[in-house]
Amino acid sequence: MDTLVGTAPTSVPTALRKLYFLRFGFAAVWAALLFATADTLGALTVTLLVIYPLFDVACAVIDLRSARANARPARGLYVNIALSTLTGIGLAVAATSGIPAVLRVWGAWAITAGVVQLLVGAARRHLGGQWAMIASGAISTLAGASFFAQAGTDEASLTNLAGYAFIGGVFFLVSALRLGRTREV
Repeated sequence: MDTLVGTAPTSVPTALRKLYFLRFGFAAVWAALLFATADTLGALTVTLLVIYPLFDVACAVIDLRSARANARPARGLYVNIALSTLTGIGLAVAATSGIPAVLRVWGAWAITAGVVQLLVGAARRHLGGQWAMIASGAISTLAGASFFAQAGTDEASLTNLAGYAFIGGVFFLVSALRLGRTREV
């Protein structure tokens, strides 16, 4: 992971671009694996569910290093680290109660993390490539509310989480491509 934030000063857009490509790849693979196992809460599915927010923590830590190295505000990243850590723990516990409990925890995380992502994207809009992060944060907030609502129905399913993660990954890909374009201009 140190290759994302090297010892030589790296510009925030360059570090973010690399991180966003990594996040897209992870989200695509994770979504495919979850989609294949989403029918039950077996060991693999629970592991996938817990890994996703913990990967988010790792990415936020890498992002935080870049932000601090370049004297950028990072308050939202600290909030994201705390939310995602609590979510990982919450999902491990919720998995013992069934899919509706998992959807409630995931929904609460999607809402709160979406708001944080929207605010961080807005604060970074001067870097370029952040409109996708702002849109992703807003969509995450709405998706979280839908997961929470779905938890109370007979059709409660984890399949939508795979789609949510993949779409989120696509937003990271778009931002990475836009950041590269902004950097070259």
